[in-house]
Amino acid sequence: MTRFMYSLAWPFVLLLASSLASAAIVEHTWNVEDINFQLLCRPQVITAVNGTLPGPTINAREGDTVIIHVINKSPYNLTIHWHGIIQFLTPWSDGPEYVTQCPIPSNGSYTYQFNLTGQEGTLWWHAHSSFLRATVYGALIIKPRLGHTYPYPKVYQEVPLVVGEWWNANVEEVERNATDTGNPPLESIASTINGFPGDLFNCSQDKTYTLKVKRGKTYLLRVINAALNEQHFFKVANHTLTVVAMDAIYTEHYNTDVIVLAPGQTVDVLLRTNQAVDSYYMVFTPYRSSNVGTNNITTRGVIIYDGANSTTKTPIMPILPDEHDTPTAHKFYTNVTGLTTSRHWVRVPRKVDEDMFISFGIGLETCINPGPGRCVVLNSRLSANMNNESFVLPKGKRYSLLEAFYRNASNGIYTKDFPNKPVFEFNYTDPALMNIDPADPLAFAPKSTKIKTLKFNSTVQIVLQNNAILGAENHPIHIHGYNFHVLAQGFGNYNSTRDERKFNFFNPQMRNTISVPVGGWAVIRFQANNPGIWFMHCHLETHLPWGLGMAFEVENGPTPETTIPPPPANYPKC
Repeated sequence: MTRFMYSLAWPFVLLLASSLASAAIVEHTWNVEDINFQLLCRPQVITAVNGTLPGPTINAREGDTVIIHVINKSPYNLTIHWHGIIQFLTPWSDGPEYVTQCPIPSNGSYTYQFNLTGQEGTLWWHAHSSFLRATVYGALIIKPRLGHTYPYPKVYQEVPLVVGEWWNANVEEVERNATDTGNPPLESIASTINGFPGDLFNCSQDKTYTLKVKRGKTYLLRVINAALNEQHFFKVANHTLTVVAMDAIYTEHYNTDVIVLAPGQTVDVLLRTNQAVDSYYMVFTPYRSSNVGTNNITTRGVIIYDGANSTTKTPIMPILPDEHDTPTAHKFYTNVTGLTTSRHWVRVPRKVDEDMFISFGIGLETCINPGPGRCVVLNSRLSANMNNESFVLPKGKRYSLLEAFYRNASNGIYTKDFPNKPVFEFNYTDPALMNIDPADPLAFAPKSTKIKTLKFNSTVQIVLQNNAILGAENHPIHIHGYNFHVLAQGFGNYNSTRDERKFNFFNPQMRNTISVPVGGWAVIRFQANNPGIWFMHCHLETHLPWGLGMAFEVENGPTPETTIPPPPANYPKC
């Protein structure tokens, strides 16, 4: 029982009466529909929630129950994912299409309901269906229970900063074209801050996000990377930022002039307005770990001190890191540690029951319908894989993965033989793999829907090893249903003899999305005490349709309090 209470999922089955008294129900109705939206000199039809970009912010407290009625008035089937919510005993509300639910059909609806137990901080929500995440997203803020305080100084104001990407195109068509041709998708042309592209883009001089502040105050910036594909550096000119949380988990206070966020990650920072009364740019600029040429989509907002002359003077601009500055990114990702004195801290489980080594990256598959403009990469389609298995969602099947698990009806929907280690062992980070011969069996991976079964309450350690096939890059890997400890990370091929000595068992950072270093590795550990089907995948949207994912089947526990309940009455059917 002690081991159960120290789980990474941190599901409190019983709450104190005083805690129950402070809990509330946070309930909203969301209409998802296509709207006309004017950005970058032209109108564009986008899919949005309640007519806004970003969509509505959910504000709640730890212990609350969230109920969201989603009415799908768009022409697309879709789901909503609550990124980072543990979903203990509410896996039916996790959201990834065909994994925990089938999509909400056009003109259909579904009610998501989940508890915010043992979690505080900044998370977010987004569509988990194709490229709809480009415009269907928003912040999810969990404040402490009434009577509890933050483990940092009192702030004057809390400000969500949500960075997104923008296409002057229908994003569904962007994905469909990439899927049909087997080629990389069309690149985005801009980034946005809270829906504003900023003054670096055409027709956007009046579409720059502005934050007015008072001198001598402390502001909490809740920074969220909701972009589909771009990792970002974030800086505020002349100001130091103090990191106090990442992925809704408190950290030791860490002072820095730059933070880094991969898609899916959140960082809470304190901004102290202790500079001269003036205007200062805050800037999101891409961090690109690969050398593939892409559009310049740096975006900036403005922080204006009360009393500053903001009409005639250009704001002060920060010195930005180079877009390929991996040392700066790696320093940030490895310097932050967990706050062991926080209410929700979880100690690292020490005995490992399942030891996995997962090599992942981009590969190839046989060209389908070859022709002009199709399969232009080595006359093949781009694919992706984990341990040489390229994941396929069970579209067209009678159940989602979760319903098949619940009904003990996995036959024909998924198999339980995802390998614990790569099928082929090789020099994973060899630069020569960038120019791999298409005939090399390492370049191709079979399409499959394979999962890994985990016993309830078992401790899982995973070595996530980037490989360099067709090119190495920093990959943000997200696990649904769990937070995990990041024991260590580094470059090159993981070597247990050398690298286990680096493991931090005392105060490692905890995350739900880990940026595995370009040409490198990361070791994570979690306790599998949240029953259900839980997706692990790269959070770069271009890579998910290519198959860079897998799923865990976590068995039910021994009691009714650790067993998945039946699906809701309006659970979408396949």
